[in-house]
Parts: sequence; C-alpha cells; structure tokens
Amino acid sequence: MTTDTAADTDTEPSDEPVAVSGAEQLDDLLASHDVVLVDFYADWCGPCKMLEPVVERLAAETDAIVAKVDVDANQQLASDYGVRGVPTLVLFADGTQVEEVVGVQPEDQLRSLVASHT
Repeated sequence: MTTDTAADTDTEPSDEPVAVSGAEQLDDLLASHDVVLVDFYADWCGPCKMLEPVVERLAAETDAIVAKVDVDANQQLASDYGVRGVPTLVLFADGTQVEEVVGVQPEDQLRSLVASHT
C-alpha cells in the first residue's frame, strides 16, 4: 500500500521546492511541467535566506513547480543560465525561459509573474 501512495504523490505537483542537483534533472522538470520557477541560490546568501519562505509559499500555493538550484554545488548550471548574482529567479513556461529577476522581490510581484504564465 505504501508503494501505491508514493507512486501517486510522484504524479502530483509538488507543494515543496524541488532541489535540483544538475542540468539533467532541471531539463526533466522543464520537459514535464508547464510552468517552472527556478530559484538559483547560495546557502551563505542573506537575501536568499530572506526569500526562502516566499519561495516555499509559492511552491505550496501556485500551480508552478518551484525548483531550487544551489549555485555553489551547480556552478556550470548557474553559468549556463547566466546567473551572476543570487538570488536569481528564472521562470520557464512550456520549457522556454520567459522571465528572470535578480534579488529579493515582493511576494505579490512573484505571484503575479507566475500567474501570468499559468
């Protein structure tokens, strides 16, 4: 029975941010979900820590999949997306990058950004 429950939750949108450990995992998320918000962050980054509760709420309360990429552990991936500062939030719709914002943003602005593509 536990296996069936686990299989069911894998098909449902995640209500928590998904930790991305590499380009292949990010590519899979982009291919399998309509709207993906990617938070490029660093553990040592104060503004990233300030933004974390907002990112968690967006994951729980919107239809978008929210992914988190640690730029220290995934330097090449961050470089591939032109991340020069953290936090950087990149929004994808249908696998295509449609928005990018750098720095801490108000929650209502991020919600509007996600809503405009869902």
